[in-house]
Formats: sequence, C-alpha cells, structure tokens
Amino acid sequence: MGTNGQIIGVLGGMGPAATADFYLKLIKATRAGSDQDHLKVLIYSNPHIPHRTAALRGEGPDPLPALIETAHALVRGGADFLTMPCVTAHAFFEKLQAATPVPILHLIRETAAFLQRGRQSLRCLGVLATSGTLQARLFETVFEPLGVRIIVPDPALQSRCVMPAVYGVKQGESLEGPRQLIREAAGHLIAQGAEAVVAGCTEVPLILTDGDCPAPVIDPSWVLAQAAIQRALETPV
Repeated sequence: MGTNGQIIGVLGGMGPAATADFYLKLIKATRAGSDQDHLKVLIYSNPHIPHRTAALRGEGPDPLPALIETAHALVRGGADFLTMPCVTAHAFFEKLQAATPVPILHLIRETAAFLQRGRQSLRCLGVLATSGTLQARLFETVFEPLGVRIIVPDPALQSRCVMPAVYGVKQGESLEGPRQLIREAAGHLIAQGAEAVVAGCTEVPLILTDGDCPAPVIDPSWVLAQAAIQRALETPV
C-alpha cells in the first residue's frame, strides 16, 4: 500500500475484547504487503469508563467525563481522528464530539451509510444490542428517517438471552453458552420479519457472525474499521 496516512485513535476498553476485535478488523481491512503498509493506530483501552447502560438507566455515574478524558489522551498522543467501538457509548456521542478537538466517526451512521450503498432493499432490521442502546433508541434515530424499521427483542428475551450473552463475553467465560443465547435471540428477530440482523453491540460479533443464522448478519464494527481506514488514507497528512 505504501502510504503514511493519518493516525487512527481507538477509544476502547468498552469492553477490552471488543477493542481487541476491532483492532484485528483494522488489520484485516488494510491492504498491506508488509508491516510498513499498515496504518498507525493509537489505542487507549480504558475499562474504567463507567457502565454506559447503568448510567442511561439512572443507576450509575455519568461516563461522559471519562470518555472525554480518554479522547483527549488519544488526541495528545497524536490521533488525527477517533473511533469508538462501543455502541452504547454513542448515546453520549454529541457531547463527546463537542468536547473533542478532532472528528469522531459515528459507528451507527457509518453502518447506515454502508447499508444505503450496498443493501438499499433492506427495510426491516433486527438489532441485538445492550439494554442501554435500546433504551436510547440509537438505531431507530438513525435508521427510521431512512425508511428502515428496527425490530428489537422483547424485554423478556432481552434479559434472558441478549444481556447474559453480552456479559458472558465481557467476563471472558467460554463463548459456547453466549453463542447459543445470541443465536436464539437472532432467531426470534428473524421470525418477526427481520431481513438482516445487526450485531448492535461490539461484543456480539464475537459470538454471532454471518452464516450463523438464516438472515445476513451486519457487523457495525467491521463497517467502522473500513470507514476508519478509508478516512485515514483519503485525508491529507
């Protein structure tokens, strides 16, 4: 590839496994013949950012100050723009961007743009995400103006399958149990009419990938990785 590119900042640690997975996706999405062909990536994995879902439920501290602090550390380190491989944290995106002197790519908006380019026929998406993401209606806010209906698990399915699966990944346990739970939840969404399933939490792609269920699986963290590489290569240094 042979390019300098801009430095990609990764505001990570939410959780650590999802951050590591995102970095691997950055590597895989880069056309490179040698180490020197890869882009510079600055990762701050800060697992001490307060729990996003708890904050949105009024059950925990506001994560915004820690998000801002982490973003500023990345900027001081030389990051030209930021990515944030945590979907729920996007509930705080506008305030975070307003307090950060470099652009932050918006994971959900990038996913919508990706689907508009390649899958315009999709009109009903099932979303597997944290309860905080569902409460904040992060996907509905972006997709409904585009004429795309969002289906989410009912509260019983969310608490029985989705959240235990997500926490199972975060806790580092065997992935077989979480994988079975998330596939069950995906099946319910497809039965309700979802034409594709969005892995709407960055832990979900670790236990649900395309081919695991009858409908396509959309991975926003993979979309974000591709968008970050494109921006790093296209923006003059």
